[in-house]
Amino acid sequence: MKITAIGHGNVGGALIKAWAKAGHQITIGARNPEGDKVRKIINQSDNIRATSIEESIKEAEVIVISIPSHLTADLAHQLGNLSGKVIIDTTNSVFRKPEPYRTAFEAFQKVCKADVVKCFNSTGFENMIDPHYPQDNSDNAVLKADMFAAGSNPKAKEIALQLAKDAGFIAYDFGGDEEVELLEELCRIWINLAMKQGMGRNIAFKLLKR
Repeated sequence: MKITAIGHGNVGGALIKAWAKAGHQITIGARNPEGDKVRKIINQSDNIRATSIEESIKEAEVIVISIPSHLTADLAHQLGNLSGKVIIDTTNSVFRKPEPYRTAFEAFQKVCKADVVKCFNSTGFENMIDPHYPQDNSDNAVLKADMFAAGSNPKAKEIALQLAKDAGFIAYDFGGDEEVELLEELCRIWINLAMKQGMGRNIAFKLLKR
């Protein structure tokens, strides 16, 4: 799959490396494609390259956004009409919103007219680097962390769920557009447990069924 990644920090960088390892072709869309941080990521895989943001979206099948949410309204206007393209929104607007929109998801839908899905927002980047949790009671038992995708576009959601699996997660459908803000609240729960309750960043959500 041809994936453009806009945002190559902790979250974006972890996803880029995971997908490149899974065999996807990743293009980093960056203001400075020759920057040291970008070059460091590129050097880790032949499946990763970098170019300008404008060039990166031309042939992309999927555009993954991993920048601070409050900056996404400006980015949406920069990207323009992306009708027919899939955007995966990994951001959270629970602390700062991309005014005048409630979420980045809404900004990309209304401004870019894209097929948008919310995913990769509900946990820390450490779990995107390694979503596997060995169990103390067995030498071989390993649990995979869970990942959730929300949005009403079937194509976008199918792609997000597959990419979550390709990154090593167990992936679940979280519902339609009406559940996007609820999925963002899951990030607040993770932050509360990891930071305020002192559990540390190496924690993950696991859905158990009986």
